[in-house]
Amino acid sequence: MRKRIGVVCLVSLLVMGAGAFAATLSGSWVTDVTIDPQEAIFSDAIAIVSVATVSYSVGDWTFSSITDLDEGGWTDQDFVASGVLGAFTLTSALGFDPVTPAFDAWNTTAAVSMAGVSFVADFTLQDSDVTLLLGGSGVAGDIELGIDLSFGGDDNDVCDLNWTQLEISVGFPFCCTILESVVTFDCDGFQNIVFMADGIAIPNLPFLTLDVLLEFTLQTKTLTLSPVIEFGATACFDLYIDLASTGGIGPGAPLTLDSITIDGVGISCDMGAVTFTGLSYWGLGTKPGLLAGTDYWEVYHVSSNEEACCGPFGFDLAVYFLDAGALLFDVSLIEASMTLQMASQFTFNMGMEIDLEIGAFTEWVVGFLVSW
Repeated sequence: MRKRIGVVCLVSLLVMGAGAFAATLSGSWVTDVTIDPQEAIFSDAIAIVSVATVSYSVGDWTFSSITDLDEGGWTDQDFVASGVLGAFTLTSALGFDPVTPAFDAWNTTAAVSMAGVSFVADFTLQDSDVTLLLGGSGVAGDIELGIDLSFGGDDNDVCDLNWTQLEISVGFPFCCTILESVVTFDCDGFQNIVFMADGIAIPNLPFLTLDVLLEFTLQTKTLTLSPVIEFGATACFDLYIDLASTGGIGPGAPLTLDSITIDGVGISCDMGAVTFTGLSYWGLGTKPGLLAGTDYWEVYHVSSNEEACCGPFGFDLAVYFLDAGALLFDVSLIEASMTLQMASQFTFNMGMEIDLEIGAFTEWVVGFLVSW
């Protein structure tokens, strides 16, 4: 079963893992609202600058998503990964234009120090042009030596260094399973990213499991479920299953199990003070959970949980996807809210809803509660 959809700012949200793997989820949301009282039309009087950052840390690695918004909607999207691999320190950043949508640039830097000598490699792909910078430096007694070597970067829109394609594969924990991811680039930039999870068990059917393949391109997303016959797996995902049957009433009409239909899949887990929820539903019936009563078929949701967080502060951020949406990864709606108890008698709250299909803030609420 395949379905074209869009995805989020949260490709970053797809690299989250469970607390069982010593993973943490953190972030920030900075919003400035400027009102010009000289404007006669209220919509022209408001200027909004909002930046949402979500970071997932596991081991020595941190994966981050940086989303920029203004009063017109989604303006910029960046993903950053940084960490340590053996003796190497690595940083990689991807930039996208959400509106076109289009790939902007990819930059990766690797550095290592061995026996008093430092080496640095910097790779950039932008506008169908590849730049590779290699550098080294060290000290031997009174002698200081530095070497810098450059390749490409001539802005000729030709793939340099005879480089045509790169695939990067990564395995990482995600809640109660292990995900494998493959990212592919060619001379035109980002092509796709694929996430794969094997062995999702169906409750009470230990012999049947599902393999999930989730593929993102700039304008589409495809989710494929493949049934696999196996034994002994344990379920950790929520599956929305419909069993069709006929007969079973009176003589001459034996009960027949016609088909098993999987209408959706969901997952939820706590990572310290934060709860992550993902829900995909492509069935024709009533949509469950956060998708109930909406036009969307997929949502990713990050929120504080009362047991672990956060005293007087709470927040939630949800990103919805619409089939055949107009923007990057088919992201179509962003909802965010926060509450802050500033005193025992005073609580401040703020929320916003951004409909990216029409490029406008459809709801913005600022309020407070005073009790005595």
